[in-house]
Amino acid sequence: MSPVTTTAPLATYLVRHADDNLIIGQRLAEYISEAPELEEDLAIGNLSLDHIGVAMHLYQYAASLGGAGITADTLAFLRTEREFSNVLLVEQPHVGFGDVIARQFFFAAYQTLLWEALVSSCDETLSGIAAKALKEATYHLRHASGWVVRLGDGTDESHTRMQAAVDGFWRFTGELFESDALVDEMVLAGIGVDPARLQTTWETRVSTVLSEATLTHPSDPYQATGGRTGMHTEHLGYLLAEMQWMQRTFPNMEW
Repeated sequence: MSPVTTTAPLATYLVRHADDNLIIGQRLAEYISEAPELEEDLAIGNLSLDHIGVAMHLYQYAASLGGAGITADTLAFLRTEREFSNVLLVEQPHVGFGDVIARQFFFAAYQTLLWEALVSSCDETLSGIAAKALKEATYHLRHASGWVVRLGDGTDESHTRMQAAVDGFWRFTGELFESDALVDEMVLAGIGVDPARLQTTWETRVSTVLSEATLTHPSDPYQATGGRTGMHTEHLGYLLAEMQWMQRTFPNMEW
């Protein structure tokens, strides 16, 4: 076991979901000051903070299970690209506002279902984190859905850009619902949730919003995968280099 990772099953499960939230939080933070209006700029910042806050709670809990020397900070800032287990969707970069919204829409639709299920976890700490995160994810989904409809059913230009964003991120959504031996172990213990159980409801919710937005449901059969096992796209390495540079340049720095 390396100084910054853990092999404890529950801790590994927690870190997966923490990684999802940390990485999308970082992606959202990159867009601050570029939103189309001031109110939306503030909203993007708040979304980022929500995700990073959830990540912090999950990392802290994982660190408490993982052994000496492991902290929330070492998990966030001292692991390499191959040691991160976030899904590929959250690490994808954005070019315009439609990309930010499409990525957030797909992920928030998933997280509302995930947290809702994990509220019933037999692990009280995880259940408590999920209950708080569910409130935030519910707002995230409402916010993103509103923009999908506004842009999709807006001008010809906004419709075209929103459709392109939806099409571009679709191939990274299938991984959200993949399972493996770790998930099976957590489900059997009454701690985790089988993501495959969430997929039908997710697809119904997504399809409803896309229909209202006059957007065409993507039909691309290809689905990228690998994030949960550390096989990431080239984008994550650049993101981590920017996010981790201070902690790696000045080890054990204290404010």
